Amino acid sequence: MSRDTSSPFRTKTVEQSIRDTEEPEHALRKSLSAWDLTVFGVGVIIGTGIFVLTGIAARNNAGPATALAFVAAGIVCGLAALCYAEFASTVPVAGSAYTFAYASIGELPAWIIGWDLVLEFALGTAVVAVGWSGYVRNLLETNLGWNIPTALAGPDAGGTFDLLAFLLILALTAVLVVGTKLSARITAIVVAIKVTVVVLVIIAGLFFIKADNYSPFIPPAQAQEAGSGLHAPLVQLLFGYAPTNFGVMGIFTAASLIFFAFIGFDVVATAAEETKNPQRDMPRGILGSLLVCTVLYVAVTLVVTGMQKYSEMSPTAPLAEAFKSVNQPFFSGAISLGASIGLITVCMILLLGQTRVFFAMSRDGLLPRVFSVTHPKYRTPYRATVLLGVVIAVVAGFTSLEKLAELVNIGTLFAFVVVALGVIVLRRTRPDLHRAFRTPWVPFVPIVSIAASLWLMLNLPAETWIRFGVWMAIGVVVYFLYGRRNSRLGKAGANAKY
Repeated sequence: MSRDTSSPFRTKTVEQSIRDTEEPEHALRKSLSAWDLTVFGVGVIIGTGIFVLTGIAARNNAGPATALAFVAAGIVCGLAALCYAEFASTVPVAGSAYTFAYASIGELPAWIIGWDLVLEFALGTAVVAVGWSGYVRNLLETNLGWNIPTALAGPDAGGTFDLLAFLLILALTAVLVVGTKLSARITAIVVAIKVTVVVLVIIAGLFFIKADNYSPFIPPAQAQEAGSGLHAPLVQLLFGYAPTNFGVMGIFTAASLIFFAFIGFDVVATAAEETKNPQRDMPRGILGSLLVCTVLYVAVTLVVTGMQKYSEMSPTAPLAEAFKSVNQPFFSGAISLGASIGLITVCMILLLGQTRVFFAMSRDGLLPRVFSVTHPKYRTPYRATVLLGVVIAVVAGFTSLEKLAELVNIGTLFAFVVVALGVIVLRRTRPDLHRAFRTPWVPFVPIVSIAASLWLMLNLPAETWIRFGVWMAIGVVVYFLYGRRNSRLGKAGANAKY
């Protein structure tokens, strides 16, 4: 642990991090339980992934074995979740991977991961809001005959401004300003609807499964069309390995794609400071939400690929189209409605994670301290919430984010790597810390987590790596021009009270 407060690798002790949470002007209200955290996790994980990516992965990459791809992706996330659970119970402070890195690796790595999370959550929120807007427009046009003017339908629909996505994020911003307990209650209601839809798919779909659709369960391997230049996966450019469609390796190709379906459980860790008993409840919330979603994902995939031949599945609405293929329009409509409702919670919780990371960085002085002041009544970081909500609403309104969405994946995987490395470092530097939850088999589990995350990152296009590198480079410049000079830890000095 660095004691040189002039070094960019200076660390902020766990005790210092916890002491910051006791400052009245910068303190968050503790109101969340293990149940709230699990609901948050399920609410943000079950979204675009299960409602869209299932069809793409089954049709193009793995066939019925997409269920195994969900298991593989779930294992990668599970390894990371074990590391997150240890940190969240040991350092119950807002900021997730940013705070964990600050306590273990140092200020500059913490800044880099915080800067990465700002991008990940912002783009994730905007992308899901645009997806939600598409579902709602479709429902309004199909069932009510209402057509949103093209100019206000968004760039993806040939328009200029996506009014629905813009208004959704502004509304959710207002909810988060009022308080996380209110957002938890809203999330609980929406999650109940969303899980009901998923369970409906499983139970109703069981009656329409045809055994022939499972044959072959693992389709014969096919050479994947080689990417060229920056569009090729980085692993192909570095090692000459071209991922395959179908076959055993196609399962891992699909896992790389559907990893997006699991993004969100790490957001639970950003609410550690607002949890009543974080040492007990954070591990339960993180691991519980991930387990519930993995089981649901596998069950839905098995049912849907049994209802409809994988080669005929819809790449945009696989669950709804599977019921259409067996002449069940009622279930198809119910699924579309549930998807549109369910995406609301994904947006809200991603926005919650975004504001909490920004708040933690501001409280440490790495961003302007004005954004870490909490509301006198609601005890929420209202200034940061309003700022980020408005910015993301504008981005979602004016921008088509199809290409940039890949940055969400690489940003999350990078966070997984940092957290796993942080567990190893903190175990060596602070073995005396009380750990309510301990990651098993350290350093083996964190090392495997790092390797698995890096492998999925290598399967992303090289252009994604370049965009990610540019954003990180900008972050480093901002740190040395502003963050390092204004860091509370750096200003205080080694012997100061702080």
